Amino acid sequence: MSGDKGDGERVLRLVTSNEGKAMEYAAALAGISWKVERVAGPYEEIQADTLEEVAGASARQLFAEGSVPPPFVLEDAGLFIDALEGFPGVYSAYVFQTIGHQGILRLMEGIRDRDASFESRIALCVPGGDVELLSGSCSGTIPQAMRGSGGFGFDPVFIPEGDYRTFAEMSIEEKEERSHRGRAMAALRERLARL
Repeated sequence: MSGDKGDGERVLRLVTSNEGKAMEYAAALAGISWKVERVAGPYEEIQADTLEEVAGASARQLFAEGSVPPPFVLEDAGLFIDALEGFPGVYSAYVFQTIGHQGILRLMEGIRDRDASFESRIALCVPGGDVELLSGSCSGTIPQAMRGSGGFGFDPVFIPEGDYRTFAEMSIEEKEERSHRGRAMAALRERLARL
């Protein structure tokens, strides 16, 4: 069976160059009979209007190339800010690399509506090549300044609803309980139990 290690533990390949994301996946899937193996190989990310399109197309491309054997997952996630009409959204990784936290905070200067959401779409490619999409979302707000040193990406500039801390001020476990990625990974855990 694909992914079988022979000792009862199966391997789920996570396609990402982001070590922080890999740590979150390993923590979320700890305790089940799957081991997360990070595959840092690059893949071409299409430009599209939705996270679903980007994640799904990337997973199908990797399967077609045969470069990553299934089962594997990859994720596209984004920060959607209401007052900026959903920006940076699907362009979050690029925007983070170009203007970073401070750029987002500058764009939000003088804006009272600080509502935002983080969205995650995990594309799971199962043996045979079918791609399934698992979703998670988290509402929250943009603070006036960066806070915290944990996490990665826009974590220091997002406060999840019902909390006063940014994701960057939380432990991996606390973030997993509240975050878009944690919710998508909960759906992934359920799906892996049936694979």
